[in-house]
Amino acid sequence: MFERARRVLQYTTTGIILIIAAITGFVLWDYYTSAPWTRNGQVRVQAANIAPRVSGQIIALHVHDNQFVRAGDVLYDIDPFDFKVAVAVATAVADQRRADMVLKAAQHARRDRLTEAAASREEKQIYEATAQVAQAEYAQALAQLSQAKINLDRTHVRSTVTGSVNNLTMRVGDYATAAKSNITVIDQSSYWVDGYFEETKIGSINIGDRVRVDLMGFREPLEGHVVSITRGIATANATSGVQGLPVVDPVYTWVRLAQRIPVRVQIDRVPAGVTVTAGMTATVTVVGSKGHRAHDTLHDAFDRLHDTAFGVGAGTRR
Repeated sequence: MFERARRVLQYTTTGIILIIAAITGFVLWDYYTSAPWTRNGQVRVQAANIAPRVSGQIIALHVHDNQFVRAGDVLYDIDPFDFKVAVAVATAVADQRRADMVLKAAQHARRDRLTEAAASREEKQIYEATAQVAQAEYAQALAQLSQAKINLDRTHVRSTVTGSVNNLTMRVGDYATAAKSNITVIDQSSYWVDGYFEETKIGSINIGDRVRVDLMGFREPLEGHVVSITRGIATANATSGVQGLPVVDPVYTWVRLAQRIPVRVQIDRVPAGVTVTAGMTATVTVVGSKGHRAHDTLHDAFDRLHDTAFGVGAGTRR
């Protein structure tokens, strides 16, 4: 009797172990093949390549590498001497044009009050046109003065975004060329994560899905949500040959690798102590409301079975 009970216990134990192993194997297979997650993720950011609006020698540098700046802060100064001279010349020209306009307007007013016997209609029209030309020239001078003043203000090159100065190599004495970028500021509010998911997993991802992002150098995960799925990637078979005909690769391997589709994730929460840097490697996982992978329904069922069998509350497991 005892021997029979021992054999029944052995068979039962073996059966339970095999069932658990089968369920575990299926969960792992689902996890690695179907669940919407990828280790191929990367932190991205927008960077403002700031270029001066005017050219000149740099006479003062107000920032250092990796310094945090706010939008509107002065980064460096360009020698303002030539631009001050331009403002002075434009001011003098504007004053001259204004005096000429006043004179021509007075002459026109006097001729306009005269009778036809004292001044002909043609003469009045000439003075009227002369006054209008003087007024237009004064308006042009004011515009040139305004341009000279704004060029003088542009000798103070300011940051257009709030963030950190990145890879600063310029120094005092360098020549700044208009429209040529020479300083980069990372936009602090523009960080996001690109997860490059296999095409077989894209069907399980939807806009707005919660996402867990694990950075390689930190334990605490970031939280975010899916904001977009890329609608197109490059293909080698779309390139054109010499005659404009498509170049199609004749090799078709037996095992076809799934294409990687970029999925953009907006970061909603960054844990304290975690430094987010563009270019970091990330593991991106789409999760459900309970923090489990959105596709892994079997995982949830296995958890419920575990709780029922061992009497563990859902709130006591991590």
